[in-house]
Amino acid sequence: MAKVAMITGGSRGLGKEIAIRLAKEGYDIALSFVRNRKKAEEVQAEIKGIGRNCEIFKANVGDYQKLHELFSAFDTKFERLDVFVNNAASGVLKPLMELQEAHWDWTMDVNAKAYLFASQEAAKRMEKSGGGKIVALSSIGAIRYLDNYTTVGVSKAAVENLTRYLAVELAPMGINVNAVSGGLIETDALNHFPNKEELLQDALSKTPAGQMVKSSDLADAVLFLVSDSAKMICGQTIVVDGGRTLLV
Repeated sequence: MAKVAMITGGSRGLGKEIAIRLAKEGYDIALSFVRNRKKAEEVQAEIKGIGRNCEIFKANVGDYQKLHELFSAFDTKFERLDVFVNNAASGVLKPLMELQEAHWDWTMDVNAKAYLFASQEAAKRMEKSGGGKIVALSSIGAIRYLDNYTTVGVSKAAVENLTRYLAVELAPMGINVNAVSGGLIETDALNHFPNKEELLQDALSKTPAGQMVKSSDLADAVLFLVSDSAKMICGQTIVVDGGRTLLV
């Protein structure tokens, strides 16, 4: 029986890249999306073209009830879960003094609360299969200041801290939990930043590796963390930024 990986927010950008890479490694894929069914169906078709099964599920993971419905729907299509990639993310990009309660709640629900409760559900299913791998996606805004990034940065800091707690408590169940934190990458999400051009220039000029990080670079780290080679890496956040955070 093929191993199964679930990727939230897997219809585009980094989530799509990870889903396709895992399919090429022999995983059947479950991916969630929140709005664009057409994009999700395109990824599904590409993965089926690789020769792997792929099921898509519409779900707002920031809604506790919808999250549970996602896993219930998953159970109707798959008999096991081996890898869970917590990729879905959202956030309100505004200066701190312009933030409202709804902005905070939305961002924390999608980015942090969903990670906790999705990991609980994933762990229940992984335990039945003898263990598994959980990987969350973070960003360098969790550890340093970025303009307009307050809600997202704080939520990603919560993701990295939650990774440590999950790693300790799920390890006895044979489950490895880690996170990958990325430097700036060019995806659709970047278009929502009001200072996009400034960010791009910073990444191009101040990254010691001499080039911007690509989605494939983060996917490489995720693929490593779900492999047997990473079995003794536990509760860590792997930073993939070409060295950018080493400089002022």
